[in-house]
Amino acid sequence: MTLVLPLPRTALVRWLVSVAMLGGGAGPGLAAAPFENTIAQRTLACTACHGPQGRAAPDGYYPRLAGKPAGYLYNQLLNFRDGRRHYGLMAQLVEPLSDVYLMEIAQYFSDLDVPYPPPLPAAASAEVLRQGQQLVMQGDRARQLPACVSCHGQAMTGVAPAVPGLLGLPRDYLNAQLGAWKTGQRRAHAPDCMKAVVDRLNLDDIHAAASWLAAQPLPASTRPADKAPALAPGAATVQCGSAAAALPGTRP
Repeated sequence: MTLVLPLPRTALVRWLVSVAMLGGGAGPGLAAAPFENTIAQRTLACTACHGPQGRAAPDGYYPRLAGKPAGYLYNQLLNFRDGRRHYGLMAQLVEPLSDVYLMEIAQYFSDLDVPYPPPLPAAASAEVLRQGQQLVMQGDRARQLPACVSCHGQAMTGVAPAVPGLLGLPRDYLNAQLGAWKTGQRRAHAPDCMKAVVDRLNLDDIHAAASWLAAQPLPASTRPADKAPALAPGAATVQCGSAAAALPGTRP
């Protein structure tokens, strides 16, 4: 009987390569692990870089996928496929896949509830950490900088369906992503709210915010909030185009 797979041939080849990279070996090694045609096994190509169950790679470069809002993960897969984010391997993996299948992948990782590792001790000075805490928790009204928590949730675990959490991410990864927005290497659906925010940050701000966030412990519940917190007095609503693209077929 012929097994019909939802993955295109090119993506299946990449999956087989990923299995080999994970230690499955070639030939007999692959034969010993038959393909089960489950979403867990079909996403092994993702976990080759993002760690088992999407827990994040130990090098701090590949972020955690497990437990993030499904709409956010879906939007990022679209961004890689459609050229708003730039990383060749990701673009090649998702280029042949449909919107519906990308959402299936996103929903699978979003539903995983696995523990986070403890944060690494902060290497920054107390003054830098105070600056980072101020930006994350209160923002800077003089520069029209909203607090990070106003969008990412008071507990900083994200807001469903489209806003990711900020905790549990390494400092180097946070620095890299904020830097990518600042240089235009990372973009999102218009209006690109993160680009507008990061343009008001200098490099010291980015270092401070990333250093403080990376050192914070995780709360007992790491699931994203159902809604964003109430706006602080005098704060304006931040308009984000990605929120309108949280489901297949709703791209702006």
